[in-house]
Amino acid sequence: MAFTTGELRMLEQIPFTILGETPDLLAIEKPPFLLVHPSKPGGPVTLWDHLKELLAYEIASGGQVSLINRLDRETSGIVLVAKHPRAARACAMAMERGEIGKEYLAVVTGWPELEQWSVREPILRLGEVQDSRIWLKRGVHPRGVTARTDFRIEQRLMHKFHGPLSVVRCWPRTGRTHQIRVHLSHSGHPVVGDKIYGNPPAGEECYLEFINTGWSAELEERLWLPRHALHSCLLSLNLDGVSHQWTSELPEDLRNFLKDTDKI
Repeated sequence: MAFTTGELRMLEQIPFTILGETPDLLAIEKPPFLLVHPSKPGGPVTLWDHLKELLAYEIASGGQVSLINRLDRETSGIVLVAKHPRAARACAMAMERGEIGKEYLAVVTGWPELEQWSVREPILRLGEVQDSRIWLKRGVHPRGVTARTDFRIEQRLMHKFHGPLSVVRCWPRTGRTHQIRVHLSHSGHPVVGDKIYGNPPAGEECYLEFINTGWSAELEERLWLPRHALHSCLLSLNLDGVSHQWTSELPEDLRNFLKDTDKI
């Protein structure tokens, strides 16, 4: 993939890595804390804003910026972008048919009993059935929408300061909001640093405190990390008979956190 001098200068300023590009698609590696899409007017610069600059030529030529998958602000990893309407429609249909493969890596508390397991519990927004101080909080509930996530232990670790941890590979077979985090918490092994679904004394109190005060030494003591340790590490699909796959290694902040561990 060749870039002009002006494009190279722009690439030096964007806060993400390009993993691959085709005439139809762009796969990028999003860092944690970068919002994918604007949430309100006048908000912070987002991935969407950077992509509009990067793909300005395609947009001027009748293309568009279509985000095929979206990651939470704190989640890092692969985001797929369609560069024109036809590719966007094809990817949307593939997503509906479950033909886009997605894998995540999560660092979780404790050592799950099984090496592999599956959670098939329905998920809904908890505010629909009970009082909830966090509007976006989801949970397992029989009135929820069908959801399934498969898990496999990659590593069992002992952290020098925080005790047993595990690196878990996650396959979300459905696409519910916060699905992996909810299902891991339901399994008894929430994602490290999760402000909403973490174990007490984390849980939703940490999220509310973070919204009011920002990151603090007190929150660091309870959560260990300033973001939840979830990373989109693989995305694959078949488009027009051509198979595509992109991978992304565990990012630096999570690797640094795991330096203080011993393998079990």
